[in-house]
Amino acid sequence: MNVLVFDIETVPDVEAGRRLYGLQGLSDADVAKIMFHRRREEAGTEFLRHYLHQVVAISVLLRHGDNLRLWSLGEENAREADILQRFFEGIERFQPVLVSWNGSGFDLPVLHYRALRHGIDCRQYWEVGDGDPAFRWNNYLSRYHQRHTDLMDVLSGYQSRAAAPLDEIALFLGFPGKQGAHGSEVWTRYQQGDVRGIRDYCETDVLNTYLVYLRLERMRGHLDADAYAAEEAQVRGLLSESDRPHLHAFLAAWPQSAP
Repeated sequence: MNVLVFDIETVPDVEAGRRLYGLQGLSDADVAKIMFHRRREEAGTEFLRHYLHQVVAISVLLRHGDNLRLWSLGEENAREADILQRFFEGIERFQPVLVSWNGSGFDLPVLHYRALRHGIDCRQYWEVGDGDPAFRWNNYLSRYHQRHTDLMDVLSGYQSRAAAPLDEIALFLGFPGKQGAHGSEVWTRYQQGDVRGIRDYCETDVLNTYLVYLRLERMRGHLDADAYAAEEAQVRGLLSESDRPHLHAFLAAWPQSAP
């Protein structure tokens, strides 16, 4: 079974903001401020509607056979459409179990709208059994199917009042949690041109998500104690062999004696 853990980072789609609100001639920063202001007036929060989130990073961890790989899709200057295309091509190629934290509530709806905007072909993702009977009772779209495992949804028993942030659950379990950044900082860092920092931050979220997933697999009986220890050891090996500083920092913040 292939497993693809993913996370996205987004910024305001200022081009759409200009078009929707007639803001031609204003800078990106000013357009974003108006978008946040309008949303706050509308809903009491600056968190934009899903379709107004432009994807600037998708980071993934792929467990394929005995191999484990972590990376961010595309180059740092890649267009949003190219990043989306790579994500859905990965689903087409590997037909993995998707694993996320709040992917049903945020990441996937954003990807739906953005793929719609760019005309991305992602037919395997939308398969529900019409072309492949194996997807009839287990597909990526149904909330209670397992081709997409939204850890926040599953662990909360599908009850919004029991939902929790990834960072807190990761720390609760003895994992590193967020490393030196927060999602609320992504727009500022994007304006500063720090796409690499955004991608690095996204990758550490993916690592936390995967470690929580392994703990869930152990709890569900899909991994025994030895298999679970071997999976964690493989993650530690991946981090220690990397030449990327943010991965070494993650490893350093992960106690060997974590329960």
